[in-house]
Amino acid sequence: MGARESARTISVEAGQGCLVGRFDAMASPCEILIESEDRALASQLTRTAAAEAWRIEDKFSRYLPGNVVGRINTSGGSPIEVDDETASLLDFAATLFDLSDGRFDITSGVLREVWRFDGGDRVPSPQAVNDILGRVGWHQVSWDRPILTLQSGMEIDLGGIGKEYAVDRVAGMLGEAADCSAVANFGGDLAVTRAPRERGAWRVGIEAVSAQNRGAEKVVEIRTGALATSGDARRFLLKDGVRYSHILDPRSGWPVEGAPRSVTVAADTCTQAGMLSTLAMLEGYNAEAFLDAQGLEYWCRR
Repeated sequence: MGARESARTISVEAGQGCLVGRFDAMASPCEILIESEDRALASQLTRTAAAEAWRIEDKFSRYLPGNVVGRINTSGGSPIEVDDETASLLDFAATLFDLSDGRFDITSGVLREVWRFDGGDRVPSPQAVNDILGRVGWHQVSWDRPILTLQSGMEIDLGGIGKEYAVDRVAGMLGEAADCSAVANFGGDLAVTRAPRERGAWRVGIEAVSAQNRGAEKVVEIRTGALATSGDARRFLLKDGVRYSHILDPRSGWPVEGAPRSVTVAADTCTQAGMLSTLAMLEGYNAEAFLDAQGLEYWCRR
């Protein structure tokens, strides 16, 4: 067993009227809340959830060489044939690119070469950003399912949709494995398997956007469906009194103007909620108008 595998552990403990399974995945604390007193069931469900989350992380993380994303990103312009699961995520990414008029773009990750959102004040020069932009743009990608061809020097990063996808996958597995209500919560992006029986609803805290306040700014109740949050509470730059959000417009290579500090959306699935919260952030000053048009419940903090 490698160091990565041996460091992966789960735990189960009592919560408030439920059992809570915990593990880490996708650079996030993950928890499974189970409306049951059956510790053996809770352990089984937590192991199932963790295994699926780790499978998705290992397959799609851009940080791990040799997986499908690594093969694509090191293809040097050669065509790569992908499996059905990867193809479906690429189809979804292509749809988001079209829906957002190019604002959501899984090839924009290379901009990290010049942008370091670590709370410091190192803002790149316009020339440095422009030098990267030639390697950004889904419209430059040849995607004819199941064959993907990137131009040499380009990369993809599925991090913008991977965690929400994992939450929905895990919630579906938990719903099939147990007849009690459960919540899959990966770093604040979550889905409920079914309405709880013993409690009125699951209570979920929405994190405050202030760096000085790490507590919940608001508590919402959820019986079914999902929540997802996009924001820049921890990833930003501050220079000469100007705050630069990590939400970049891939068309310009610069932070989106007027982006909210945080957007949380309630929807039927975590993937849908994550898509809408991300697209709202990319709308900048028009985030609220965009969300109002969707007819869903949301919380937007500026």
